[in-house]
Amino acid sequence: MNFTNKGLPLSGQGIKDVCTDLGIAQAQVWAVLAVETRGFGFLQDRRPQILFERHIFHKLTKGKHDAGNADISNVKPGGYVGGTGEYPRLQKAMALDLDAALQSASWGVGQVMGFNFKSVGFSDVTGMVTEMVKGEDGQLLAMANFIKANSLASTLQHQDWATFARHYNGYGFEKNSYDTRLAAAHAKYKILLPDLALRTAQSALLYLGFNPGSVDGVIGRRTRAALSGFQERFGLPDTGDLDPATEKKLLDEAFNNS
Repeated sequence: MNFTNKGLPLSGQGIKDVCTDLGIAQAQVWAVLAVETRGFGFLQDRRPQILFERHIFHKLTKGKHDAGNADISNVKPGGYVGGTGEYPRLQKAMALDLDAALQSASWGVGQVMGFNFKSVGFSDVTGMVTEMVKGEDGQLLAMANFIKANSLASTLQHQDWATFARHYNGYGFEKNSYDTRLAAAHAKYKILLPDLALRTAQSALLYLGFNPGSVDGVIGRRTRAALSGFQERFGLPDTGDLDPATEKKLLDEAFNNS
């Protein structure tokens, strides 16, 4: 499969639709995204962020690939590499069982497991992955559909982080302080939400090889330095700000010319 597309970042309409559908505010959504993927669903090479779960692959294939493949098929969780290093693990599993491999990875900004493809609105896991590759709006919608399918919207509405964490992250959530990190992220986003235009610009800078730091919709030293480097390369006034001319050139180079 081709896991690379434009890597389109989250749109205002995309997050608005999910908030309306779930009956929650943006702060709850951003809290989940921040804890799952630090708030961005793509790698620098525009492939979706994934985490391959070898114990799920073991379960789905009934352990028949365990021998000699402990890194990708194992009764015990683990073997994580992180970042781009998860794709060789996925591809090794795909060579053994394509469908089970895709179901054994969590996908995108909300890290929805592939085996949930039916509950999030797809007839097969390939269709789900194809949507995850396109952009964050589809990734976020899959997360919202998972939340609805598991009757978790009310836990977000009432900020019942422990119950949400138990059902979204699993019963071992406490060892990773998943619920307390959700609460802390929510408190932060209640004060200041990400600037989506800036976040889109940061994603463009990331894809083009500049380093804006976190794709978080907050201006900081690294984002300003990245903007300055981009402006210098393309002959724009070196301000370090996301002015209209810089924004247009960024979007053209990252999304219209890619």
